[in-house]
Amino acid sequence: MGTGVTVVGSLNADLVVSVRRFPAPGETVTGADFTVFPGGKGANQAYGAARLAAGAMPVRMVGRVGNDAYGGWLRQNLANVGVDVTHVGTAPGLPTGLALITTDAGGQNQIVVVPGTNGAFVPAALSEAHHAVAGAAVVLLQLEVPLPTVQTAARVAKESGALVILDPAPARALADMLLRSVDYLTPNESELSVLTGSAPQASLRRGEAVTRARQLIARGGRRVLVKMGRQGALMVTDTTEHLYPAFPVEAVDTTAAGDAFNAGLAVALARGLGEADAIRYASAAGALCTTGRGAQPSMPAHDAVLGLLAGAPIA
Repeated sequence: MGTGVTVVGSLNADLVVSVRRFPAPGETVTGADFTVFPGGKGANQAYGAARLAAGAMPVRMVGRVGNDAYGGWLRQNLANVGVDVTHVGTAPGLPTGLALITTDAGGQNQIVVVPGTNGAFVPAALSEAHHAVAGAAVVLLQLEVPLPTVQTAARVAKESGALVILDPAPARALADMLLRSVDYLTPNESELSVLTGSAPQASLRRGEAVTRARQLIARGGRRVLVKMGRQGALMVTDTTEHLYPAFPVEAVDTTAAGDAFNAGLAVALARGLGEADAIRYASAAGALCTTGRGAQPSMPAHDAVLGLLAGAPIA
């Protein structure tokens, strides 16, 4: 088995506007402020993993940026926190990916993503990073790059004995072949709805979430770990289910909380933690992320997660 965490996915510049409330269709509202943050689900998870790894293991990012100011900034930002960006290449003629994010006074968010170079990250571009994927203990994937690239990365990882975590966002139909290559599928409730053929539903009852998760398991999935917000994290296999309670915190911005959760899960499993402890660690990381603003700036440090865990009862 390899070492550390390799993240294959997207890098975006996040253009964030804060509003008191979201506008209705056709309505204009006044924003409170505007900030540009480094983001992209892949880069967020790599940044979060590096913060949590605290130098104890390698964290590698594999992806593409544009030959523009945003691209150089995103690469340097990851390098500054200890991420190996050797395999973050450039795609001439295309802009770096962008995410347009609006957050309201309650800490909820709405996001529109412009793929840019992320959309051009095809499987052939992944070949030069083969050893970075094959040499990892855990490979972390999302769906902001082309699906064939995700499928290729998952196959290479499984053939090499790595654990594969797939954050299925933005949600889309997944082939059974991909599900069979994934050890942990980590949808939120809305994504779970889409993955099982329904319109997005922001909230699911536990029983319905279990039923939907087992539909994916019947198609080849091993474990479905549903991120259910304040309800907690619901772990489902073909024969078992367990709800890990959420950590109560004062949320100010839920942007990238799911990315922090996935980063925490990857690092914990790469450290050799058992499944239950890894999920609790991931839940604590996700909770702490909501207490700050911005995707990567709000990623918690390892010591902060340990502190939150120390003051919480065992699930």
